[in-house]
Amino acid sequence: MRGGCLCGSIRYEIRGPLGRITHCHCAMCRKAHGAAFGSYARVNWAEFTWLSGESDVASFESSTGVRRTFCRRCGSTLQFIRDSRPQTFSLAVGTLDSDPGIRPSGHIFVGSKAPWFEITDSLPQHEEREQLAG
Repeated sequence: MRGGCLCGSIRYEIRGPLGRITHCHCAMCRKAHGAAFGSYARVNWAEFTWLSGESDVASFESSTGVRRTFCRRCGSTLQFIRDSRPQTFSLAVGTLDSDPGIRPSGHIFVGSKAPWFEITDSLPQHEEREQLAG
């Protein structure tokens, strides 16, 4: 599976399955994406490779222990990287070139969603972060 940024400078490849896709409605994701929410899926670093443009990947520490990456040329949001999860990161799924073969599993941080956006699908909604069993 491949993807990249809007201008095409940055290209990447994922050689394994994506984790669940979630729509995050927190204010930081809304601002980073310029949209009502950001859609992310978990990726294992061991299954991820930069194909080109790695030098154009810039990052911003949006909160303690969290970095968001983006293309320094076109501004495309790419990753949400948490220091507390060194084996994985969350990929902005809008940067994929093709259908990932999975569908979103829910909405998180709906307690801070954009007031002008109404969630109309039947996916589970979580006021904050989704709590996983186990």
